[in-house]
Amino acid sequence: MARILVIDDHDTLREGMAVTLTRSGHTVTAARSGADGVAAYKKTPFDLVVTDLKMDGMDGIAVTRNLKAHDPAAVVMVVTAFGTIETAVQAMQQGAYDFITKPFTPDVLRVKVDKGLELSSTRRQVERLSARTEALESDVARTHGGLLVGDSEPLQRLVTQVRKAAATDATVLVRGESGTGKELVARMLHQCSPRKDGPFIVVHCAALAETLLESELFGHERGAFTGAIKRKLGRFELADGGTLFLDEIGEIPASVQTKLLRVLQEKELQRVGGEETLKVDVRVVSATHRDLQAEVRAGRFREDLYYRLHIVPLQLPPLRERPEDITTLARHFVTRHGPRVNKRIKGLDDSALRALGRYAWPGNVRELENVIEQSLVFAEGETLGAQDLPTHLHGPGTRVETGLPIPSGDRPLPDILEDLERQLIARAYEKAGGVKTETARLLGIKTSALYYKLEKYGFISKGERPEDS
Repeated sequence: MARILVIDDHDTLREGMAVTLTRSGHTVTAARSGADGVAAYKKTPFDLVVTDLKMDGMDGIAVTRNLKAHDPAAVVMVVTAFGTIETAVQAMQQGAYDFITKPFTPDVLRVKVDKGLELSSTRRQVERLSARTEALESDVARTHGGLLVGDSEPLQRLVTQVRKAAATDATVLVRGESGTGKELVARMLHQCSPRKDGPFIVVHCAALAETLLESELFGHERGAFTGAIKRKLGRFELADGGTLFLDEIGEIPASVQTKLLRVLQEKELQRVGGEETLKVDVRVVSATHRDLQAEVRAGRFREDLYYRLHIVPLQLPPLRERPEDITTLARHFVTRHGPRVNKRIKGLDDSALRALGRYAWPGNVRELENVIEQSLVFAEGETLGAQDLPTHLHGPGTRVETGLPIPSGDRPLPDILEDLERQLIARAYEKAGGVKTETARLLGIKTSALYYKLEKYGFISKGERPEDS
């Protein structure tokens, strides 16, 4: 449950609130003064602060002001006596989210606290999502003022289209093969738009079951279904004022398509199990590797939803259509992953660049990044050479011609990526002498994830425990 800080210089009231909230399952810390409470919060942040308004020394208004200056996401509720509502309003002007008037019953306190914790959870979730976005944007080199790396004519043409689309609020459908960078385009659309200071929220539609996807998008009320122990805000609400990116939109079931269409048309929604109609201001960007027109003809995707999503279409070129970007991307990935994986490596030599340029890259940019990171793990010198690349990229007879057919859009990520992963794990396992914790360290993954992959590729038998060496 939640961590709550109760600040009150009246012993009986302070202890009473602490007991009530502890019985509700929360972890409660009690402070005798405003100064003690602020010091406790600065040492370890809390999900919610309940503070008395009138206290000797630092009062509730000063507590609120101090906490909000230290942590803008702090959620503070003030306790005030009847007749001092005007002072409570002053506290709210300093950043308190609500107030409760004495005397109050334990049930009233619990209801107020639950609402405060819901707000706290929402703020923290938006903070985490925003931090994730900022981390990715600072980690990826910027080209053309965006997030896409390369100087080829097809990429420059796409960047121009993205900039024009970003200036509008129209829905955008990003199409392209797996691994081409559809999410990066969505992030660039957001970054270049008037909504750039709002949240950027991502939903991977293909990764969620129908019931979970509906709840994830639109939220749910407490008791809406088994396991719904509290209200949850959906991604549309979290993205209010910003951009919502729906990845693999072609995978959503018919029932969710109908509800999504209503939100796009009316700019309003209802949570699962709820009756209240909520207005949302969200710019929607979706992406797919599927041919949605074919899905419409087959009756698997609503035609009206397709046209609502397809107002501005953007097509990502596969890497084989912009081979001049391979060198730029390869150097970018060495710069990006080298400091973490292999600090000795300073770049790529000509033999490596020639080998990379001969390959058709059916897995596109994602496959190229995978290859560079794998090669960094085992390279011994100061530059990556052809000898450091996976075997299918160098040597006689290994050239892959660009005329070979590319896997169809309704297939999963090309099998070549799975082969690369298998090779990478095998080489790390051998280098670590069969010690699994060391193998996991070399690969930069958790030991539990390593065991799953070792079982998947047949390196160990199923059921072998992580304690085994």
